[in-house]
Amino acid sequence: MEVTLISQGVDLMLFGMGTVFAFLTLLVGITHLMSMAVNKMAPEESDTLVGALPLNSAPIVIEPNVAKVIQAAID
Repeated sequence: MEVTLISQGVDLMLFGMGTVFAFLTLLVGITHLMSMAVNKMAPEESDTLVGALPLNSAPIVIEPNVAKVIQAAID
């Protein structure tokens, strides 16, 4: 009788592990397919902010008291 219980326990364990493995494999596959579909429908847009400022723009002026506060925050 003990062999039957152990055999049933092993069968149940393998069935459960197989079910979880199949579900996770299916989940990863579907997620991958959805990712490919979304990338085809809406590809990534390039950043339009890169190079938006002219190279000869005026330097940014920081007031001395603001610079002191920033330096104090860093220290």
